[in-house]
Amino acid sequence: MQAYKIMHGLWGMGQMMFTKYLIVVDDECLRTATDMHNTSEVLFRLCANTDPQRDSIFTKGPSDVLDHATSEIASGSKLGLDATKKILGEGFKRPWPPLIKMDQQVREKITALFGKAT
Repeated sequence: MQAYKIMHGLWGMGQMMFTKYLIVVDDECLRTATDMHNTSEVLFRLCANTDPQRDSIFTKGPSDVLDHATSEIASGSKLGLDATKKILGEGFKRPWPPLIKMDQQVREKITALFGKAT
């Protein structure tokens, strides 16, 4: 529910009302990434932390008059995705699993076997 509050708050702030897609991540994502615009980290959280039915919201609102994708001028839909770790009361009925990370030795072995990721 916290992520939905953030989404609606952002959509209600000036020019942010024209944003069609919002993905909300938690501070753990920002601690592990050196850059908050790290697309790989955000996509990982999106895939690891979301259930499409529980964690997405469609809504309608203002859109840019220059947006040709909307069916009406200056009005369109928006999609918000909650890619946060779930807390009590957010529909998750079991303990949230910890993030699994490879240690440096495993990373080095994989790099030696398969080369550096591009």
